Amino acid sequence: MKTLIDQLSKYAEYHRDPRNIATHFVGIPLIVVSIAVLLSRPSFELFGIIVSPAVAVALISVVYYLMLDLFFGFLMTIVMFLSIWAGQSLAAGTTESWLGWGIGLFVVGWIIQFIGHYYEGKKPAFVDDIMGLVIGPLFVVAEAMFLLGLRKEVQMEIEKRAGVVKARNLNTHTSSSTE
Repeated sequence: MKTLIDQLSKYAEYHRDPRNIATHFVGIPLIVVSIAVLLSRPSFELFGIIVSPAVAVALISVVYYLMLDLFFGFLMTIVMFLSIWAGQSLAAGTTESWLGWGIGLFVVGWIIQFIGHYYEGKKPAFVDDIMGLVIGPLFVVAEAMFLLGLRKEVQMEIEKRAGVVKARNLNTHTSSSTE
């Protein structure tokens, strides 16, 4: 099994432009919630818990994320829980509402993604490796943690393999040229 660094580095190779990363902060959550909406039907209650295909997919994903890294896996568990909650809430309406929200969020999320990849000048990672669809949400969470100054050792290792984000590279170049 590939490691956290392996997976994030491979995905990061397709995401070095800060505008592309910024679009992923919007597009990927919309896509994740849209999938939760669409997979929240059919559902049934089991011991007071609503069970649906969305819950099964989220559980499998969370197990994988936890196997990659406990810290990021815990954060992804929260993200998946919130996505399932939102998905079930939006799926609880009429069939038209359920499909409207699910398909609408999905389409808007992908449009935003493709805008980001236009800036990047590269195709989405999943085109070459289907695991990109699973790693995308993790990448967004990892980038958020890097912006907060957390898990710098992971960020540094990813940047060794995939290169630095273009804006980070410019900042590094500017500060070193004044020294």
